[in-house]
Amino acid sequence: MTFREMFSFQPKDPKEKELTQHQHEILDKIAKKVIYWKMSVPAILFLETMKPLNYIGSQMMVFFEPFFQAIFSWKDYDELRKLMEERGTVEILLQKIEKFEAEQEAKEKEMKKKAKEERKRKGKRNIWQIILGKE
Repeated sequence: MTFREMFSFQPKDPKEKELTQHQHEILDKIAKKVIYWKMSVPAILFLETMKPLNYIGSQMMVFFEPFFQAIFSWKDYDELRKLMEERGTVEILLQKIEKFEAEQEAKEKEMKKKAKEERKRKGKRNIWQIILGKE
């Protein structure tokens, strides 16, 4: 990769190979963890900001590899590092985070709607019914 390609704002080259199933699973795992920790907004902001520097970031991952091998499996970490060298991978990861976030918000809305309907079905209870535990 040339110096010009490292900092290019050009979109992903259509000639580049598509991601494998294992690579999609790694990106899905990362996106789901981000959603689980409720860190989608900071993650999206960070990834959008660092998109032009993804190659340098992947090289930093090489530097920190000995530290992260104690936490992550070597195979997945190495595969992620190779993924981050490619320009379009960051955009794919961003799309996955946004997709999983939308799914999570839909689930939460549905749960809130069911809880509201349940409260409505039970009706209003006065303070004595609540204290005495009567329905």
